[in-house]
Amino acid sequence: MDEHGLKIDPWQFTEGRRLGPQGTIRFPVKPDGVELEFTQGAFSIPVVHSRVVQLFERMGIQDVQFIPAHVNGHSGPWFILNSLRVIHCIDEPRCREVQHFMPEDGQPEKVGQYRVVSGMRINPTKAGDAHIFRPWGWTMALIVSEDLKQALEREPITGTRFTEV
Repeated sequence: MDEHGLKIDPWQFTEGRRLGPQGTIRFPVKPDGVELEFTQGAFSIPVVHSRVVQLFERMGIQDVQFIPAHVNGHSGPWFILNSLRVIHCIDEPRCREVQHFMPEDGQPEKVGQYRVVSGMRINPTKAGDAHIFRPWGWTMALIVSEDLKQALEREPITGTRFTEV
């Protein structure tokens, strides 16, 4: 929700584009649990503590936007990590399973788009020098470089979980 209690479009944080000022976005927490410095809210929205922001700044990573956020019941500061890159890199033959929307699925606007990506693998040459990005067509995933992964583990930043792709 925005600072006035109005719902916002959560998908805007998966599009790989810089967003204009939105004030402080508020996240309700239900049920309340252990505070983590990196977590994903609904719709795969990464919410991070300022320690994550500081790490990105020290590493000079610029392909992100940090949007101020308030997590109800938890002191911050908190931010939405908005990745500014979407890269066409899913290596379909190497994935465990890939399904595309078909005409018979009854959603003509999605025909040809990914319906299922299981056991995702990417073509690392297409990722190039990107430190963080979302894969085109399956933007609920957030991919980080080996350098960034190691830095997050060295800190250590709580809440991170990595799966090699």
